[in-house]
Amino acid sequence: MKQISNGQESIPDSLHALVGDQWFVDLVDRFYEEIAIDPLLRPMYPPDLEDSKKWLTLFLQQYWGGPHKYQESRGHPQLRMRHMPFAIGVEESAAWMRHMTKAVKLGGLSLEIEERVLAYFSNAAEHMINKNETGLIL
Repeated sequence: MKQISNGQESIPDSLHALVGDQWFVDLVDRFYEEIAIDPLLRPMYPPDLEDSKKWLTLFLQQYWGGPHKYQESRGHPQLRMRHMPFAIGVEESAAWMRHMTKAVKLGGLSLEIEERVLAYFSNAAEHMINKNETGLIL
């Protein structure tokens, strides 16, 4: 796939081209509805979730073929580095993935695309794990 030079359009045949910006806004809204009431994960987030929602939305839009607004604002995503201040173990990763799975499944994607999106999120959730069972940060 070739990049769009003006940064304002979707990469042809990308998820972003298929679903548009609003799908990602809605996905992130559904996800954060769950985060807001999760006793395990909520303490990891700031009191006001709006910036977190904004950055996740822009990141996902960019990752899935949309404009590079995230990178223009924040630079390279560096996901693992940005999450290092938080102790993320298997339990936290699984909780995050449960909420994201629910949000994705309510998004109305075809089964094939949904499975691809969930596989990405599963890999990302596993990659963010930075503490072992004893609480030691890795």
